[in-house]
Amino acid sequence: MNAQNIEKKPTVRKESKNKIKVDFDRSPLKERLKAKFLSLFFLKKVIWYIIRLVLLIGISYIVLFPFFTKIAGSFMAPEDFVDVTVRLIPKHFSLDMYKAIWTEQNYLQAFTNTLFLSVSTALIQTFVCCFVAYGLAKFKFKGNKFVFLAVIFSLVIPHQTLQLSLFMNFRYFDILGIFGFLDGGGIKIPFTDITLLEGVVDIIPEIEAFEKWTAQGLTLTNTYWPLIIMSICGLAFKNGLYIFMLRQFFRGVPDELEESAYIDGSGTIHTFLTIILPLSVPMMITVFLFAFSWQWTDDFYTGLFFTTTKTVLMPKIVGIPTSLTNDYAGQNLYYSAIRNTCGIMIIAPLIVMYLFCQKYLVQGIERSGLTAD
Repeated sequence: MNAQNIEKKPTVRKESKNKIKVDFDRSPLKERLKAKFLSLFFLKKVIWYIIRLVLLIGISYIVLFPFFTKIAGSFMAPEDFVDVTVRLIPKHFSLDMYKAIWTEQNYLQAFTNTLFLSVSTALIQTFVCCFVAYGLAKFKFKGNKFVFLAVIFSLVIPHQTLQLSLFMNFRYFDILGIFGFLDGGGIKIPFTDITLLEGVVDIIPEIEAFEKWTAQGLTLTNTYWPLIIMSICGLAFKNGLYIFMLRQFFRGVPDELEESAYIDGSGTIHTFLTIILPLSVPMMITVFLFAFSWQWTDDFYTGLFFTTTKTVLMPKIVGIPTSLTNDYAGQNLYYSAIRNTCGIMIIAPLIVMYLFCQKYLVQGIERSGLTAD
């Protein structure tokens, strides 16, 4: 079919649009209001607006109502929990829960320790995951897909299956395998089974000193080192998700930027540090916020590696202060409100941080490239 035979669609020129607008503005007010509000288009628009408003209000109520009840309960006195007339507004306003948690549960110490741990691990995880993700996204090597599959597989494995091995590796830390060897007898006793040394202490006197030194020098539990080492090795909590997000982002970076840098004589590391990282600042902030938030509220790894009460972290402040213990009809409700108040005080710093970093978080999620290739 020839192009000349194709019927052209009628077009409205700019001058015609302006003329129609001018004629409409010159028409009487009654006619303009009638044309604007008494039309099928306006009716559909109003109905759709009402439906969205009802849905948003309903969803907001479902999501926010539990938070309102917990916040309201944190300001109630014990007698309010047995008063059937009290719902969300306390009759006897009290700050006893917050005061007791702050003083008796060592909130300030837990805040300081958790802040140091969360910031240090989040910074390490962000840089390490960027480095790994950049290599998986931009370099083609044998085993690339296998390594990426292992990264995805790390998201599937339940953490409870690695609980015992992680604890033993850091309780008896022996990265080089140089400990646990017995000279003379040619018997190798694993470092993780130190109890076997008890039967041969009298035969080899040096073993007793060896056992004491290893127990003191290479026991990494109840320290920050297990979480820091796991972050350095890219095996910390949710690192597989961070690597996947950053890999998808780096795949969207044009190769021409790197090629032009290579032509100018820039090396791979220099290109990564001076060109790629500045482009990925919003994405790095997003990963940092995720890592920080999950480490802040983590109770699995902190409960696994911190077996004593010497180091107080945020999850450990959840409890009943001694000054608030009582025995009356509403005891269970009151204790539940105290634990909810502990949770509020734990997540309060995260809410403040989100308010300041919301823009960067939204930008990072938009640029994460979580779409099909």
